[in-house]
Amino acid sequence: MGTVTLGVSIAVPEPYGSFLQRRRAGFGDPAAHGIPTHITLLPPTEVDTEALPGVERHLAEVAASFRPFPLQLAGTGTFRPLSPVVFVRVAEGEAGCAALQARIRAASGPCARELQFPYHPHVTVAHGIAEEAMDRAHAELADFSATWTIDSFALYEQGADAVWRLEREYPFGPQSAAVPRQADLSRPPAASC
Repeated sequence: MGTVTLGVSIAVPEPYGSFLQRRRAGFGDPAAHGIPTHITLLPPTEVDTEALPGVERHLAEVAASFRPFPLQLAGTGTFRPLSPVVFVRVAEGEAGCAALQARIRAASGPCARELQFPYHPHVTVAHGIAEEAMDRAHAELADFSATWTIDSFALYEQGADAVWRLEREYPFGPQSAAVPRQADLSRPPAASC
């Protein structure tokens, strides 16, 4: 028995995801290449490996109960001085993100946990770097805007190298079934008798 560190998030689609990841790296954030661009639904959470099947069932049930909704990112904000973070704001879809994270973290579920701060959906573009670089991130991305429809969320696991890797995607709707990460899709099917 052991533990793993999991996170659940909404991936920012291309071309926006890699654009914001490159910008984050350009501002000097050393974590940029280990964290896919996302909106957090469940922050890093340590769970027993034996609990993973229950976590995955719970996430599939949550996804099955949601329908796609529009999301828009626009402009920047910051949590400074409380927390050294500059982010791109969620301008539309905030209520949908809040509802998702509340269901995922439900007190009766396997992902129940308290948050350090009230939930505020956002896309981090600078974290814990020099103040001048954070000011630059805040100013240079102030005109950034992206719009898309959210139709899924994903489960990620943090490796020993501190890199977050996609484990499963959970599409919305009653037909929802977890979609394995790409590596799982390339495995040959098991032989049957």
